[in-house]
Amino acid sequence: MGAILRPIRVKASAIAYIRTFIFGVEDSLVSTVGLLSGIAIAEVPRRTIFVTGVVLLFVEALSMAAGSFLSEHTAEDYAQHREVSARTSTIVGLIMFLSYLLAGLIPLSPYLFASVSVALPLSITLSLIALFGLGLIGGKLSGISMLRQAIQMALIGGSAIAVGTLAGLWSKNLL
Repeated sequence: MGAILRPIRVKASAIAYIRTFIFGVEDSLVSTVGLLSGIAIAEVPRRTIFVTGVVLLFVEALSMAAGSFLSEHTAEDYAQHREVSARTSTIVGLIMFLSYLLAGLIPLSPYLFASVSVALPLSITLSLIALFGLGLIGGKLSGISMLRQAIQMALIGGSAIAVGTLAGLWSKNLL
C-alpha cells in the first residue's frame, strides 16, 4: 500500500522537456498570430505578411532555442555546483527550436493559400484551437483538469493575440 501512496518521481530532464515544449508551442502560436494579425490589419499585402512570418519563425525559433540551451545549461551547472554535460541542454534547445518553428506554421499557413480577409480570421481561429489543444495536452501530462488547462491556455493566449491585433489597428493610423 505504501508504494501506491508514494509520489511518482519524474526526472528533471523530463520536466525540462515538457516545459520547453509547452513554452515553445504557446509562444510561437501567440507571437506569430499576434504579429501576422497586426500586420494584416494594417492592410499589408499577403506576400509581405507571409514573408514576414517566415522570417519571424526562423529568427525566433533559433533565438528561443539558443536562450533555452543557455538558460538550461546555466541552471544545470548551478544545481550541480559544477559544469555539467550539455546533453540535456542541447535536447531542450532542439525541442524549443522544433516546437516554435512547427507551431508557427499553424497561424502562418492560411496566408499561403487564402486572401488576407480570409487568412486573418482563419489564422486566429486555428491558433486558438491549437492553444486549446495544447492546454488539453498540458492538463493530461500534469494530471490535472484538462478542460481547465485548455480554457486557461486559450484565454491567456487569446489575450496576447488581441494585443497584437489592437496594435495593428492602432499603428495602421500612424502613417
